[in-house]
Amino acid sequence: MNELLDLTSPLLVEAFTLWGSPTTWLEVVAFVLSLWMVGCNMRVNPLGWPLAIVSSLLYALLFAQSKLFGEASLQLFFVAVSGWGWWQWLRGRGDDGTELKVHRLSVSHRARAALLTLAAWPLLGLLLGRFTTSDVPFFDALPTVASVTGQFLLGRKLIENWPVWLAVNVVSVGLFAYKALWLTVILYAIFAVLSVAGWRAWARLEGHADARH
Repeated sequence: MNELLDLTSPLLVEAFTLWGSPTTWLEVVAFVLSLWMVGCNMRVNPLGWPLAIVSSLLYALLFAQSKLFGEASLQLFFVAVSGWGWWQWLRGRGDDGTELKVHRLSVSHRARAALLTLAAWPLLGLLLGRFTTSDVPFFDALPTVASVTGQFLLGRKLIENWPVWLAVNVVSVGLFAYKALWLTVILYAIFAVLSVAGWRAWARLEGHADARH
């Protein structure tokens, strides 16, 4: 981590002040790359995955500086899972052995994903509260565990990733506003809107695929 901090030290310089709080070039670059990433995801473009890796590393540093340790750890998890997701989108196969396409979870699998996410939330909150200096352990834990769910759903091209990201983004707006990370607040508000657009775009893709069959 220290080596990474040294490499990114020019990005830690303040770029401008937003609503009374300093905004670093680190946050600016992460903001731009993240928007580009979501745009690629909406179009089912695999370029979104390497963009996710770079933006996640930058946000890991930003969140660690703000004592959002759950979110910081999540970004490192995203780096690892993004490699898996990238491979899935390039080489992955569906349950029928054909090329992986945009599809949906069954009702039972949706319920299972929701229950696992809700069960993990208080557990992570307790861990953050006990083993870190986080001042918002449970607030931090909720979007963290939901993001893990969303990332796996995205990697398998499941439409349900979009409503999960919508919920994550809405909660994250409040979390980052509390931490005065205003550019990131704007980013996640945009993400919320893009989650709805992505949800609709993938639903259309699924409909077109069904029509061809």
